[in-house]
Amino acid sequence: MTKRKILFFITEDWYFHSHRLALARAARDAGYEVTVATAVNRHGDKIAAEGFSLAPLSLSRRSLNPFSEAMAIAEIVAIYKRVKPHVAHHVALKPVVYGSIAASLAGVPVTVNALAGLGHIFVAQGFKASVTRTAIKTVLRLAMGRKKSCAIFQNPDDMNTFVSGKIVTPSQAELIMGSGVDTDVFTPPGKEPSGAPVVLLSSRMLATKGVYDFVEAARILKSRGAAVRMALAGSPDEHNPSSIAPSQLAEWNDEGVVEYWGQRDDMPDTLKKASIVALPSFYGEGVPKSLIEAASAARPIVAYNIAGCREITRHGENGLLVPLRDVNALAGAIEKLSTDPALRRKMGDAGRAAVIEKFSEKIVTQKTLALYERKLAGAGL
Repeated sequence: MTKRKILFFITEDWYFHSHRLALARAARDAGYEVTVATAVNRHGDKIAAEGFSLAPLSLSRRSLNPFSEAMAIAEIVAIYKRVKPHVAHHVALKPVVYGSIAASLAGVPVTVNALAGLGHIFVAQGFKASVTRTAIKTVLRLAMGRKKSCAIFQNPDDMNTFVSGKIVTPSQAELIMGSGVDTDVFTPPGKEPSGAPVVLLSSRMLATKGVYDFVEAARILKSRGAAVRMALAGSPDEHNPSSIAPSQLAEWNDEGVVEYWGQRDDMPDTLKKASIVALPSFYGEGVPKSLIEAASAARPIVAYNIAGCREITRHGENGLLVPLRDVNALAGAIEKLSTDPALRRKMGDAGRAAVIEKFSEKIVTQKTLALYERKLAGAGL
């Protein structure tokens, strides 16, 4: 029997390594031959070491140059025709659009399109953003409307947006919440670190991830004399228009309003230094992996009440939800948790239980592999 092939198309190698590596491993272990098409930067050797075939791409997330984008599509089509995957799994906007074109031209039997949240363009304001959104929805309707394709959404709001907007049909839509975390790696530390509670925001350093709101909340808490340390962990993203300059991060750190810990590749250990995790994002999240990691590590969460964040943050159970962009409420929620160790422990335990029940890597990979099998069976494979 010919070995079935799956091709993952993701714009950047770091994102594949962080968010889809476990799924690719599970597919490999289930007997699939795995190819990863991505722009190779720092993680190419790690991907190849897993036994996956690597198809490097010269693709930019932000480029809109018609010539370079046409060349990129031609490159992707050539890869699909060479690899001949049975399943093509596309993650994020460009891979969904360009990958769907390639899958159609290469005759790929099953296409899985995954939008991990709607991103900054769906929350941006103004005339230009509105026009761009309309254009993107039209393109997505064409790209995702193939009968051989299905779409994975991470939260019900995003799924309803696409179904009600007739971008996908109800039968094409699948709800699989989050990309999962390894609950054997992200574990409760046993006890909190001594000293003032540390409140951690771990994400890319973007305005839309709520970094400015977090800093403003830190200023409010400092003015009240609250015994709390506020810390940022993550790096800027030069390809995102809301990226925060390194000089601004350094200025906040030097001012003493927040601590900037930089990019961290040891998140299980980093979370052990925190007592609370906050993500005041208004980005258009899927289900934020940083919050799933925090809950798995039995850390209470504070977040804005938006799609994606409210799936993992159950208000009053494993964290606190506050109104969107209400910085005073954000500061108040952080202060409430910082002064109540018993509440932190109770919410942390509840968060850990929720991840094991709904958001673990094991659950997400099982559901996704089952989806592949159903779609392949429907294609007669």
